[in-house]
Amino acid sequence: MDDIDAPAGEPGPRPRASALPDRGAAQEPRSRPAAEPPPPSSVCPVDGTRVSADSLAWCCPRCRGPLDLDFTAAPPPLTALTGRVNSLWRYAEALPLSAPSVSLGEGRTPLVTLAGPVLAKLDFLMPTLSFKDRGAVLLAELARRLGPERVIADSSGNAGTALAAYCARAGLDCTVYVPEGTSPKKLEQIAAHGARLELVPGDREATARAARAAADEPGVFYASHVFNPYFTHGTKTYVYELWEDLGGRLPEAVVVPVGNGTLLLGAALAIEELYGAGLLDRRPRLHAVQARAVSPLAAAWRAGAGDLPPGGTGAGPTLAEGIAIPRPPRARQILAAVRASGGSFLTVPEEHLAPAQLDLARRGLYVETTGVACWAAVREGALGDVETVVPLCGAGLKTGTAG
Repeated sequence: MDDIDAPAGEPGPRPRASALPDRGAAQEPRSRPAAEPPPPSSVCPVDGTRVSADSLAWCCPRCRGPLDLDFTAAPPPLTALTGRVNSLWRYAEALPLSAPSVSLGEGRTPLVTLAGPVLAKLDFLMPTLSFKDRGAVLLAELARRLGPERVIADSSGNAGTALAAYCARAGLDCTVYVPEGTSPKKLEQIAAHGARLELVPGDREATARAARAAADEPGVFYASHVFNPYFTHGTKTYVYELWEDLGGRLPEAVVVPVGNGTLLLGAALAIEELYGAGLLDRRPRLHAVQARAVSPLAAAWRAGAGDLPPGGTGAGPTLAEGIAIPRPPRARQILAAVRASGGSFLTVPEEHLAPAQLDLARRGLYVETTGVACWAAVREGALGDVETVVPLCGAGLKTGTAG
């Protein structure tokens, strides 16, 4: 079936797709208008298995692991950006998809001073009030071109909200799996965009397992912000914007919250692309922040390990629900990226999150409890007197103020 086009900035009609019997094998490419070139294919970073982008396969058919994108970016120089669209699509040469029809103007969020050498990028000012819009717009655009019968996602809230919004924009049927303990305001926002909610008993891992079981059904596009590499190529625009805002350079320290690691891996990817293109003189250090209650990656880092140990890693309750991931599927890549940058892992005690949220609010920035983790980690000088940027990833309206 041909993909369905819509004018730029307008949602297209709801596409349909025939059932696809084999989810692991690549499918025959579908026809598309000449204006839409074929999207790049994916490759397994473990065993090299290739998966066509025209397939609805969501993981490596051999090892069932997450995929990377076979795509070479051509970052534009600063001088080429003048007069371009004021969204993340201004970096078109660095993105695997072009000419989007589902954009909501995402990207180009402000960069402001917090205190001393620490700057904050206000990604909670995105269309759905979190940084997840950066990746969700690419997943929704890819899904629109593939024309599945329905889209599913799993999330602790923000990714599900973003995907629900962009699927609504694209006219795609969407179901979001969330843990039953997800913040009510996040559930309200997902439902408002017209997505169906599937509340799953248990933790974030149980939710992921439920979604992956449904992902193997015929005609389903699994919009996984963890397994699908298009999402990471969206989050990398966070660093492209930092580079542009700072006049063609990056700070000494880039601090990011890490659960599944989508923002950190996007940041690492952007740094390598910019450096490889000769647009950076030096690479910054990447510092990953986890809530101490759920910090499997920090524990592996301290042990000098290259991956998580087998079995359970232990997890306690935390206000930072968005990064409470006991076993991130891309753990090896996250640990390798931090090590390669010369960075570190920082963990935040639970009792530091609420005061950090209040401190930001007193500075005029109302941020959700997960989104304050990076500020909680560095506000007392953990990284010394070096220029540092932290992301404020989600709006406070999503969770309210911590008690």
